[in-house]
This record gives sequence, structure tokens and C-alpha cells, in this order.
Amino acid sequence: MKKYIVFSFIVLFAALSHGQIDRTKPPKRGPAPEVNLKEPTQFELNNGLKVMVAENHKLPRVSMHLTIDNPPILEGDKAGVASLTASLMGKGSKSIPKDDFYEEVDFLGASISIGDQSATASCLSKYFPRILELMADAALNPNFTQEEFDTEKNRILTGLKSEEKDVSAIAYRVQSALAYGKKHPFGEITSEATVNNVTLADVDQHYRSYFVPANAYLVILGDVDFETAKELVTTHFTPWSKATPPSFSYAEPTDVQYSQINFVDMPNAVQSEVTVQNITKLQMKDPDYLPALLANRILGGGSQARLYQNLREDKGYTYGSYSSIRDNKYSPMRFNAFAQVRNMVTDSSIVQILHEIDRIIQEPITEEELKNAKAEYAGSFVMALESPATVANYALNIETEGLDKDFYKNYLERIDKITIEDVQKAAQKHFTTSNSRIVVAGKGSEVMENLEKVTYKDKKVPVLYFDKNATKTDKPDYSAPLPDGVNATSILEKYLEVIGGKTKLEGVSSFALIAEAEMQGMTLELEMKKTDKNQFMQNIKVQGNSVQKQVLDGDSGYAIAQGQRKDLTPEEIERIKEESAAFPELNYLIAGNISVEGVETIGDKKAYKLKITENKYCYYDTETGLKLQEVSIEDIQGQAIPNTLIYDAYQEVSGIQFPFKMTQSFGPQNFEFQIKEIKVNEGVVPSDFE
Repeated sequence: MKKYIVFSFIVLFAALSHGQIDRTKPPKRGPAPEVNLKEPTQFELNNGLKVMVAENHKLPRVSMHLTIDNPPILEGDKAGVASLTASLMGKGSKSIPKDDFYEEVDFLGASISIGDQSATASCLSKYFPRILELMADAALNPNFTQEEFDTEKNRILTGLKSEEKDVSAIAYRVQSALAYGKKHPFGEITSEATVNNVTLADVDQHYRSYFVPANAYLVILGDVDFETAKELVTTHFTPWSKATPPSFSYAEPTDVQYSQINFVDMPNAVQSEVTVQNITKLQMKDPDYLPALLANRILGGGSQARLYQNLREDKGYTYGSYSSIRDNKYSPMRFNAFAQVRNMVTDSSIVQILHEIDRIIQEPITEEELKNAKAEYAGSFVMALESPATVANYALNIETEGLDKDFYKNYLERIDKITIEDVQKAAQKHFTTSNSRIVVAGKGSEVMENLEKVTYKDKKVPVLYFDKNATKTDKPDYSAPLPDGVNATSILEKYLEVIGGKTKLEGVSSFALIAEAEMQGMTLELEMKKTDKNQFMQNIKVQGNSVQKQVLDGDSGYAIAQGQRKDLTPEEIERIKEESAAFPELNYLIAGNISVEGVETIGDKKAYKLKITENKYCYYDTETGLKLQEVSIEDIQGQAIPNTLIYDAYQEVSGIQFPFKMTQSFGPQNFEFQIKEIKVNEGVVPSDFE
């Protein structure tokens, strides 16, 4: 009975309460919540290492974050030494071989990562003493060997070589070099020449000069008590010799005197990389730091931002357009707004990006935009608190950036107080269209004519030309006519003659190829077989296991990827038929619909560019006649991605010249295949195509 009485009372009370609430008025907004970030306990070693310990006993885990807060380092004619140093760190120590080090860390279920200016580790709390010891040993006593140095140096050189045809990589390099200057740490260019200048002794000197405790901070978070942490850190980090890094000066970057387009010709580009950038000075301690972040988010911080909505949703110029603003206490940095756009709309995209930057400078944002931006920032901030690395960064920022102790404690309140006027003032201070450097990396033969017609606010925007290393150069000349007698037929016939002659090639009924490439330390095996009966088989293996296979047998075929088999569509069958010919140029001659698109530079060679189909191009050396490159354009989620195959190192097999080196690039992926074996009219049986 008492239960019913109590229940009736609750229902009555709820009804009365409901009746007393005025539903016509929105509830009053409460204050932004305080963030309860426990302030770490600190101590400092005699060598200068500052240590912060934040205890959190909810989970039995500990994370360690060592950061050396040095000013940016200018590497000069040895640019790449920092990357080489970082790649050699964390590979054991002078007392523990690399393999034993890795094995023990894995056995304990931990992780340790060491760079040239940092080190991180995480583990279960019961293994904290040993993991801290291993991290300290590997960081303070690295074992730099000539063998490891040569391996890492070759890896970096290979990466640099692949970047020479990567439009995005070249665009980023030039953007940075032009913004900061090549004699600034953020603008200097790492090249094959500068990496080859670096020796093992240089790596050791770089480590001893800059991996020092003077500006070092160690943050330890998790299930550990302060006294234990202090004792272990004192034991393992006291041997770190007291030292101060060398200091040097460099000129501060500044904006250009007038807005201009800086163009880099990339003949292999299928879309343009467009960036509108200017220099700005922003530090975390600045009063307008958070308003500047909100201004950037509203302009180009995601799919709901203005740039994305304009260039993608409204105009359909690109798959996405964004912006970014950077802070740094040591140097002015870049603000930039950017997009990858179709060649034909490169000029229009520039105008629209400038328009959106101007709009946020000149016109107040809406209440809705401010509300949404605040909600996104607050949500991201709260979610980030789940990560120990984020909490470590917050603690470190308070120490290194000159922030108030309550900066993160009152972070949500600070966000909440930002006004429309605050955002507009930040945009006016940090964004500009009057002194913008508009960097475009793209295919000059298709975009240059319209770029030179770009006007903004009734003023023509001048175009200056730069090479891949941000050195000013002459305007590319695409007007040179083809030599007399040169056409698609003559180019194809010369190629066929050079590699063996039509009669010899027409006598090839089949051929088999085996090649290998390196991928993340593993060997990638390629087996390919073709016949003159529309039969094709390509099998890619890793460690002997097939990961991707395509088979065509006449008018049917299938593909297997990750263990899943799928029959080829009619469109795929037709496309693979084109590839199944041992020498497709024989078919190109018969087709008669191939056109010459002009002469382009491939590496250090001039090549005739032939348009095979709407999405495929072949390039033939103007001197030797050999095929240098094929480019197929693939549509991936609305973006045109080039699939590039480069041919090199031709050798004779059975009287026919074959390339014994093939480099395939698809987006950021790059594989260099070395041909191990080629068989002509042998090594192929019908069962290969079953």
C-alpha cells in the first residue's frame, strides 16, 4: 500500500511541477562547465630536465612523453640530418641490440617511439619501471651504426625520388619554401644532394647538439605514484649530460608586397593543387588565439565550412576545400586555404577561395555559424580529454607556451564568451587577400592560359613561374610545333622498330614476366603472363601469399582480392583486353585514333605525348623512341587519380627490348619493380588462365 501512496505522490508532484513551468520561454543558459584537469606535480633534475607527474588510478596504465622544446633547427646543406637521426633512434641502445629491444617491448605489451626531439612510451603500470628504463636507455644511449645509417639513408633517398613526380609533395615543398624562404627551418628543401651530404658523424653530432635536457620536459600520466616516478626518473635520467643546444638566427618570413600567382608546371598533373596563403603571427597565449581558431573553422574547418560548401557543394570544383592556421612561439607561420581542383576550373577556384576569405574578413559571421563552430570545438576538446597524449600536451603547453594555469580548466568558458565581433577581428588580423601568395602546381599546358587571365576586385593577378625547388624560372613554352613528319603513326612505328621490329614482335605469341619490389620491408612479387589470344594473368604476392590476382581468358575473367573472388564486368574485360596484348602499340597502329598531344618533360628527357583514350596517355622519348611512361586516370570517390607506370633500364631478351625496371605510382603509393625474368614464347600454359 505504501508503494502506491508514494507513487501517487510522485506523479502528483510531477504534474504540479509541469504546470508551474512556462514552456513558452527557453530555459536560461547555464554557465560553461569547468574542466577538471588535475595539475601535475613537478620536479627538476640538476641537468635541467623538467618532470611532471599526473596521477590517475582509474586504469592500470602509464604513458610517458618526453619533449625537447628547442627552437626550429636550420639544417642547411645537410637538410635531412634530423630525419635520419629520428629514423635511427629507438633501435635498441649501446647495451641492448635492436632485436632484443623490440622483442622485450612487444613481450611486455608496451610501445616505445623515439624521434630526434622526442620520445613516447606506454605500458601497463606493473611494467612502468622497466619500460621507463628501456625508453631512457634507448634515448640517452642510441647505437648509431653504419649499416642502419646506410639503410635509412637509402630509404629517404628513395622517398625523395618518388616525390619528384608527386604533385602534392611538390606543391607542399614549394608552398613552404616560398612562404618562409629556403634559408628558414620551415622553408628549407631536403634534396638528394643535401641527404648525400649527411654522414654518420653528422647524425651523431646532431644528436649530441640537440637531444639535450636544457629545454626538455618529461610528462608521466597514469597509474603511478609521484615518489616512485621521481625515484625512477632520477635514476635513469640523471646520467643525461647537462648541455644547451646551439643557437642561430634567421630572417622572419613576411608577406609578398602584392597578391600574385606562383605557378609550378607539373606536366603529369591531372588536377591542380591550389593554395592561397599568407604569413601571420599567432601564439597560444595571444588573446585572439581561440577566436582565430573559430574563424578558421568557419572558413575551412570541415564539410560544413564555407570553402567546402562553395567549392564542392555549390560549384562542384573539387572533392573538398579547407583552410588551416598555425601557431608557433618562435616564428611567424602560414595561414592557407587550399583545394585540389579540376584543371579546367583552376582559375575559377582561385577566385572563389579569395572571395570566401574576403567575405569572412569584411562581413560578420552569423549567429548560427558561431554556435556550430563553438559546439564543434567544445565537443572535440571534451573528446580529446580521453587521450593520455592530449592531457600530456595540455600540461606541456601550460609550461612551454606561457599560458595561464587555468587555460584548459576554463577552456570551455573561454570558447563560450567569444563573440561575432571577436571572430571578425581575428579574421581581419590573420587572413588577407591583399598580400596573398597563390601557389598553383598543375599542368601548365592546360591551365596556364586561363591563369594569366585571373582578375580579382577588378585587378589582374600577375603570374610568376617557379620550378620544383621554388626557384624563379621562365614561363613554360608549349607553342613549339612538332618536327616535320612526326605524327602518332611515326612515333608508334619508331618505338616498334627500336624494340625489335614489327615482324619480330608479331611473332610473339606469349610472354611471361617475374618482378619484385620492396614494400615496408617486405618483398612484393609480381607474376604476369600474356598471350595473343586475349589471355592475361597478373598475380601479386606478399611473402608467397597471393593478395591480388586478375585473370582474363578470352571473353570472361575474374579478380581475387583479400580472398574475395569477383567476376569481371564487361567494361573491365574490355579494359584488360587492351592490357593483355604483349605489345599494344601494334593494336594502336591498327586503331588509327591515336593523337599527339605535344612534347612534355619526363624526368630529364623530352617525350612525345600520345593520347590513347580519354583516360590513358603514353609518352615516347623524342630521341630514342623508347616508351618512358604510361598514365591512366582513375576516378576514385570523385577525384581523378593518376596511375603512372614508368619504364626504364631496357634490356634485350630473344631479340626484343624490354624494360627491366618499372615504377608504378598510384596516389601516394609508389612501387619500384625490378624485373627478375622474362620468357618469350615459353613459360605459359593454358592452365595459367583458369
